[in-house]
Amino acid sequence: MKFKLFIFCLGISFFANAQEYQYNYVFFSNSAMEGNYFFSKTKSSGTSFIKNINSKLPVSEIIFHTAGNALQLQYKNADNGNWQASVFYKEARGMDYFKKANFLSFWIFSSSQIDSKDLPVIHLMKSDSSFTSTINIPSIKQNGWQRIIVPANSIKELNADKPSDIIAIVFSQQNNDGKEHLIYVDDIEFLDKDNSAVINSTPEILTAKGYAMHVDISWKNITDNNVRYIKIYRSENGKDFKPVGIQQSYINRYADFTGETNKKYFYKIALLNNDYEESNSSDIVSASTKQMTDDELLSMVQEASFHYYWDGAETNSGLAKENISGRHDMIAAGASGFGIMALIVGTERKFITHEESVDRFVKIVNFLSGAEKFHGAFPHFINGKTRKVIPFFGKRDDGADLVETSFLMQGLLTARQYFSGNNDKEKLIRDKITTIWNNIEWDWFKHYPNSKFLYWHWSPDKEWIINHNLIGWNETMVTYLLAIASPTHGVSASMYYSGWANQDSTGQKYRSAWSKTKDGSKYTNGNTYFGIKLDVGVSDGGPLFFTHYSFMGYDPHFLTDNYTNYFTNNQNIAKINYRYCVQNPKHYKGYGDSAWGLTASDGPYHYSADEPVLWQDHGKIAPTGAVSSFPYTPSESMKALKNYYFNYGKFLWGEYGFKDAFDLNDNWCSEIYMGLNQAPMTVMIENHRTGLIWKLFMSNADVKVGLEKLEKLKH
Repeated sequence: MKFKLFIFCLGISFFANAQEYQYNYVFFSNSAMEGNYFFSKTKSSGTSFIKNINSKLPVSEIIFHTAGNALQLQYKNADNGNWQASVFYKEARGMDYFKKANFLSFWIFSSSQIDSKDLPVIHLMKSDSSFTSTINIPSIKQNGWQRIIVPANSIKELNADKPSDIIAIVFSQQNNDGKEHLIYVDDIEFLDKDNSAVINSTPEILTAKGYAMHVDISWKNITDNNVRYIKIYRSENGKDFKPVGIQQSYINRYADFTGETNKKYFYKIALLNNDYEESNSSDIVSASTKQMTDDELLSMVQEASFHYYWDGAETNSGLAKENISGRHDMIAAGASGFGIMALIVGTERKFITHEESVDRFVKIVNFLSGAEKFHGAFPHFINGKTRKVIPFFGKRDDGADLVETSFLMQGLLTARQYFSGNNDKEKLIRDKITTIWNNIEWDWFKHYPNSKFLYWHWSPDKEWIINHNLIGWNETMVTYLLAIASPTHGVSASMYYSGWANQDSTGQKYRSAWSKTKDGSKYTNGNTYFGIKLDVGVSDGGPLFFTHYSFMGYDPHFLTDNYTNYFTNNQNIAKINYRYCVQNPKHYKGYGDSAWGLTASDGPYHYSADEPVLWQDHGKIAPTGAVSSFPYTPSESMKALKNYYFNYGKFLWGEYGFKDAFDLNDNWCSEIYMGLNQAPMTVMIENHRTGLIWKLFMSNADVKVGLEKLEKLKH
């Protein structure tokens, strides 16, 4: 979220539980995009040559070690030049615990024998851009894939305990024979051991279901620690199988985007160990792609994102992870609140049974009841094993996060309305949610008795050190609305105007500082952008998640203050965002009437909250922007959904639906799914279709009282 970005300057904290999942440190397994590999860089001089696409290495989708691609190195060694190709480690949010780097391992392919002297030499690039000593590749004596393993103790500059000190593996010219050579390289990684136990178990596929242009398969959870990947095979006749992909061992589903409709496919899977040796294959299953109506496509997107919170959840709590792939034991409070609403949608849509849903919610409320809290409020991140705070955004962020708590509470109050059955389990769910709700000391977060504002954070040992008061327009309206609605620790409704909609110099300076404009600095705006008048909002309205996060439970149709109605205002913000992308003032590739929606997401260089202004438009599109705006822009959102799926699905669609973001200018697609971005697609599509979550949340008696208090202040 935009207003959480400031926390990154505090420094990422790595003081998490030592049992957190440890990843292999992988430089390359597959490129998300065809063409060139974003996380690479080539250079050459003289008549030496390394084939490249925009100074990046090409990828091959025909020759690979693990499906679906490998890096292609086509080079010429000349005596009056040099060439170099770097493959950089791609950092991912929350992938910060690694196994020891006792061995460097990679696979290399050539169609003919190549002597060691004609192959590239390798150096490891350290974080200070210095290089380790030279690593020579032995001669390739076979036509096929050959594994190269280099012990870490033979590279004196490599600290096996800190693989993250190495930021790239660099291939360089060695000889000057004047000839061209072609090799392929795949699965470049550090390993903690150079061999692996044989896998004797056989995997079991549970489901296979065809959609418009992909088949979704799931299998029984893998518990064998020797399993590195699941290898997926596809056949069109049930006999001739080809590998089409690999999946991480901790994920139990795979989306095979075939790109064809009305076609039957057969699947089997096998398990791979660290040596890439295969287990026995599963039984064969089949499924067919099919024509789908618009209504069915909406359900498809909802179901895929729902699975992030169902089978992608943290094991002990049943709550949402910050992102996948990322930390396995770290729960994100706000994403969990959104996920709770997505689980309710999934229950109503029959993705799971009501009984399964009840059991999950019993687990959720039991966990949250015993989780660490601060004056009743939850931290941003919680350890799923210990139930303690994780200061992931820095040592100062080791206590309460009132905004994340409000996102979580928005989901819990919806669940309290939904689980209305007269049985012990549903009564327990309601009672535990009521206790959590009543114990949140919203008034404590005023900081001062006569404060105009609520404050975002409180630390048990550093108290108000972050000192961030909550001022709109942004994603935090729900925090004020819930604080006013609280039956036990409520704040005066006047704080909505003194804090959230503050118009004095404090609010003006705050808004101008982050937006770099005075437009909307007094909360009200009044300007026209792309032909649309904006009543409330900073600059052009900001990133689109401002219109989603506070309005997944709160129905903006029924939120009207002294300045605007928030359904109309949110709709105008979405239309401004849409028209900006259609106009595309920076001429970015892909932008248009079917690719729009600037918001907060992962990016090729860093996470950012993009918005429809020149300085904060970086050329990346997050599918959640347009798809979560369905209530405001149904036709424009549907056009974007179809474009993302039918035209970009090969790289953009995966096991949990649309990946977080993509950038056609840089040939980059995110490889993660984010908890704050998947659920809004499921929930806001449902609010568009049936209003389910809006109706449930707005039926809450405390919510009604809070809005009545606010209504009395209108003039």
